[in-house]
Amino acid sequence: MRGTGRTGFLGSPALPIIAAITFLLSAWHLLAVFLQLAALPIPGVAFGTFLERITGDLGFHLQVSTYRVLVSIVVSLVLAVPLGLFLGREPRFDAFIAPLIYVVYPVPKIVFLPVIIALFGLGDFPKILLIVLVIFFQILVTTRDAARKVDQATIDSILSLGASRLQVYRQVIWPAALPDVFTALRIVTGTAIAVLFISETFVSREGLGYFILDAWSRSKWDEVYAGIIAMGMLGIVLYGILDFLDRRVCRWKHL
Repeated sequence: MRGTGRTGFLGSPALPIIAAITFLLSAWHLLAVFLQLAALPIPGVAFGTFLERITGDLGFHLQVSTYRVLVSIVVSLVLAVPLGLFLGREPRFDAFIAPLIYVVYPVPKIVFLPVIIALFGLGDFPKILLIVLVIFFQILVTTRDAARKVDQATIDSILSLGASRLQVYRQVIWPAALPDVFTALRIVTGTAIAVLFISETFVSREGLGYFILDAWSRSKWDEVYAGIIAMGMLGIVLYGILDFLDRRVCRWKHL
């Protein structure tokens, strides 16, 4: 007899997300009603302000922050992935570069924000640069370790068939490392948004970080939470895009 399995809405992968959001909003509402503090409005007030402002200045700041995060992630990928694949399969070069990575990687890059602003000004570039400095090494190390795990016997068999080293990287090493790269992307996305918030609260006039800090300085708590909602939605959308791409590109992982 054929099993029916889970179908329809109950089988939707969105159901756990909806349940989690419902739980968080319910907890938020109950806590706000219990505490009765101006600094913690009920969700309805916060979302009302969000809907009111998203077509105006909040929408503009959201666009600015989205641009900065996306550019930072793309630049970090373009720089870190090829280098990580190369270092993972070239031990001699990795032995030279690894000490530099181990020295620089643990240093909290956020402390360089005043220096970066002094050197490059107050535009998008210093904020993008700071985010790249933070997430570049996370992607690099993850990609390098993933490339190391590729079976050498598989590579040797491909080379024996006449494949070039570039073809080996493109058709063997890169596909094998892809699942780990997506895992790294999920991690660095949250990190990138956190660093973005900090950078936008420091001598800035644009972005969600500035919007939230400006509202806080005026004790406009409904606007503060509207900015927080916008930043949270940015993270949720980016995670959703990554999950979609992961399932499309790494189908064998989800069989």
